[in-house]
Amino acid sequence: MRFLFENNVLDGDLRELTCGGAAVPLQPQVLDLLLYLVAQRARVVSKDDLISQIWSDRIVSDSALNSRINAARKALGDDGATQRLIKTIPRKGFRFVGNVREESAKALAPAEPGPAPARAMTDRPAVAVLAFENMSGDPAQEYFGDGISEDILTALSKQRWFMVIARNSSFTYKGRAVHIRQIAEELGVRYIVEGSVRKADNRVRITAQLNDATTGSHLWAERYDRELVDVFAVQDEITNAIAAAIEPQIHAAENFRGHRKPPASLDAWDLLMRALSHYWRVTRQDHEAARALLERAIAIDPDYGQALSVLAVNYMFGVHLGWAELAVVAPVAEAAALTAVRCDHEDAWAHAALGCVCFSTRRLADALSEFEQALALNPNFSLAQGYYALALSYAGRSRDSFDAAQKAIRLSPRDPSLAIYYGIAGYGRFTERHYDEAIALAREAIRHRGDLTGAYRVLAVSAGMTGDGALAETALAELRRTQPNISLHWIATQLPWVNEPDREHYLEGFRRAGLD
Repeated sequence: MRFLFENNVLDGDLRELTCGGAAVPLQPQVLDLLLYLVAQRARVVSKDDLISQIWSDRIVSDSALNSRINAARKALGDDGATQRLIKTIPRKGFRFVGNVREESAKALAPAEPGPAPARAMTDRPAVAVLAFENMSGDPAQEYFGDGISEDILTALSKQRWFMVIARNSSFTYKGRAVHIRQIAEELGVRYIVEGSVRKADNRVRITAQLNDATTGSHLWAERYDRELVDVFAVQDEITNAIAAAIEPQIHAAENFRGHRKPPASLDAWDLLMRALSHYWRVTRQDHEAARALLERAIAIDPDYGQALSVLAVNYMFGVHLGWAELAVVAPVAEAAALTAVRCDHEDAWAHAALGCVCFSTRRLADALSEFEQALALNPNFSLAQGYYALALSYAGRSRDSFDAAQKAIRLSPRDPSLAIYYGIAGYGRFTERHYDEAIALAREAIRHRGDLTGAYRVLAVSAGMTGDGALAETALAELRRTQPNISLHWIATQLPWVNEPDREHYLEGFRRAGLD
């Protein structure tokens, strides 16, 4: 259905707003809100209605809701003073009051549609999760292993980087001795997850491993020993740990596979995997290499949502580390993130990318909302969890920030971005004035990655506030090596604090460390 009002066309199928034929850029939640208000224009829509329909009943602050309403008004050339199209009904809610004409998509279809343009295909991998073997000798415990397997399958399906074979296919091998290469050929998959469950009294041991079926090699394996105080809690914890660990292992394997191909045969997927390997190294040189590879992938497939998402995240991370100018890259990054969301509005990476753009452009309420949407779509998405923690810290929610960073670390203890999460946790402790803990966390981040700019920032300001001149001098020297343009002016103008006292606290730490 398309809604026509004034000089605007709001298209629900294409998920776009145009004014005078020109596309109006909109964040996905703003578009959802606008579509809902227009569709429900015959009545007043309450705040509870909006939270239910747009935020799926998650807790939403009034500021986040108001920012979405204001953004919708701005897109239509409306504002809170005139309320020409979106009217606020005091103590009741909102109503769309413009004159609207509706057109169905069918009526607009051409009589003789031409062939759809061919979409560039990518050699994306597929994964099968086999039923975990019950090693307890007790048939009554069969349900526990099946439950673990099904939960892992569901969790992997939310990551959307690869195809996951449905349960009804992968579970047909249960209880049968079949070589994984035969399973891979019959199911058409490249990777197979298998494992076992052994219960004894009030304890359980679960093993899991990820196999590359084409080579027969084990890519990853882990063992989990737990007490069964709460069966479902244990099942959830282990499922989350396994699902979060598998994704980066597949990315690493795919990157290795891509490097074995001749350069001329690389497809968009291969280029994306190579770009991710550079992105996770967190150096200026790798930042540029990732950007170039992602641009090549998008040239092959302009609607490749995951490549667009990573490009936006890569740009914004470069801004945060002082490698790129915000004014130059923000418009490109936002366009890429919005396109990624339009390509697949249920892709957690796309919402995380848009959250990164909103964070760097000082729209903290919008950033938090996008990260929350990413985590709602994929609760095991450690990168979104880590960046959510960063946004919380700059929004002045220090305690929540530290907890979110700790969750990111727990989610994926082998994550390529683990050092970043430790650095974010360290900044959370700095904001709460727990300087010794901040120093310990920053050092842990540096132990994982020796060139991590953010960790040296935390180390420098924390040492400055404790009066440890030698440590502050060392940290500042390393920081200048990784970010040569660092200065008090850059910090004051480029980082997106909501609260002025938080900004001043950070600046004071740098002053005491010796930065000018």
